[in-house]
Amino acid sequence: MSRLATTIAGIEMKNPVMVASGTFGYGREYKGVVDLNRLGAIVTKGTSLESWLGNAPDRIAETPSGMLNAIGLQNDGIDSLINEKLPWLRQFDTAVIINIVGRTVDEYAEVARRLSDIEGVAGLEINVSCPNVKHGGIAFGTDCESLATVINAVRKATKLAVIPKLSPNVTDIVQMSRVCVDCGADAVSLINTLLGTAIDPETRRFRLANITGGLSGPAIKPVALRMVWQVAQAVDIPVIGIGGIMNTDDALEFLLAGASAIQVGTANFVNPNSTMEIVDGLEAYLDRHGFGFISEIIRMVNG
Repeated sequence: MSRLATTIAGIEMKNPVMVASGTFGYGREYKGVVDLNRLGAIVTKGTSLESWLGNAPDRIAETPSGMLNAIGLQNDGIDSLINEKLPWLRQFDTAVIINIVGRTVDEYAEVARRLSDIEGVAGLEINVSCPNVKHGGIAFGTDCESLATVINAVRKATKLAVIPKLSPNVTDIVQMSRVCVDCGADAVSLINTLLGTAIDPETRRFRLANITGGLSGPAIKPVALRMVWQVAQAVDIPVIGIGGIMNTDDALEFLLAGASAIQVGTANFVNPNSTMEIVDGLEAYLDRHGFGFISEIIRMVNG
């Protein structure tokens, strides 16, 4: 067994370095740049029951130490995923986790049901930042009752690992994580993007057509790290850390705070080889400090 090997919700991974949904496409986009066989897991772009067009442009804006995006979860739908994208991914010896989205509880459950017995799917990451169209557009992940309804429905629809991706745009991230545990989640990913906006002073217009978007990148790392530390102390399921991880030191901070794995997102746009550098860097860290396995440093930070 590799000294970097880790297991999340029954999913065996060669190392704890995953790629975050929406930043890596379906893997094909990075072939030839990244050795996909060396990743711990690929988390695909969010997939819905039917194809979604997403938001109107402009949909991305650079910010100090990060970026805003309002893509709107554009995707080709589950049929395209099953018939075109997953067959290509099966050539790699890397766990594939499908990020799923929906505008209603029934949509989430149906996507989960259809993926449950598909070859090559290791688990489902549940994006609960989608607007609940039946309840005024409030995001599922910002309301305990809505969150519980979605996770319960997905849990009943699939035998796969269920991994809710939690929103930071809440009063109490620990409470939301406990809701996930109570509903049978196998792990939690956190955090998703923080809500923000940007304005162009010259044109006096918002930089995003949607006005608001999700802030990601190094600017959100301290917030993400704090939330991962809080949740890791409060729940007994694995925590996957996300938010501004650009290099090995960033990844190590999340592991030391209690994350069992990490996801690299915005860094993929800045340095497409960042995941490979982090894998190498973790190995070097173990050697430098005399550790045998990566599991030895998880939740090792001195309080």
